[in-house]
Amino acid sequence: METTRHFVATVYVVHDGATALHAHDKLDMWLPPGGHIDRDEVPHEAATREVREELGLDPTLVAPTADIDSPTVQSIPQPQQFLLEDINTCDGDVGHQHIDFVFYGSVESRDITPAGDEQPADDWEWFTPAQLRANAEMLEPDVVEVGQRAIEHVQSEAE
Repeated sequence: METTRHFVATVYVVHDGATALHAHDKLDMWLPPGGHIDRDEVPHEAATREVREELGLDPTLVAPTADIDSPTVQSIPQPQQFLLEDINTCDGDVGHQHIDFVFYGSVESRDITPAGDEQPADDWEWFTPAQLRANAEMLEPDVVEVGQRAIEHVQSEAE
């Protein structure tokens, strides 16, 4: 059976040494903001849109761009990671996969005000690196690791 793959973008947003996560209803796991890339979007645009929709915050992505000089090519911000994620696994079979463009970003505050039909602000929590490690039993290992990396990286860029 052929595996269906969807392109998604995720942002580990950082403010004051912590990153925001929520308990995702459908996937039953704690995740940062993110979602599917629309047909008319490139990954960094989807990442920024998802943060605005889910958190009501305007992220500044911490993402390198290549210095390419060409009239037919535009360099776009590069994600910090590309992840291939199994979704809807049942009896060893993978329902589909996400090809995830994972970005880091900074935001100006922790005041979460989601768009109308998004999960309520109370569903979000800010995790420091110590809290990520302390909650490793309820968090996916990649969320703990990438969350810590994002916090460290965004803070080092701010210095």
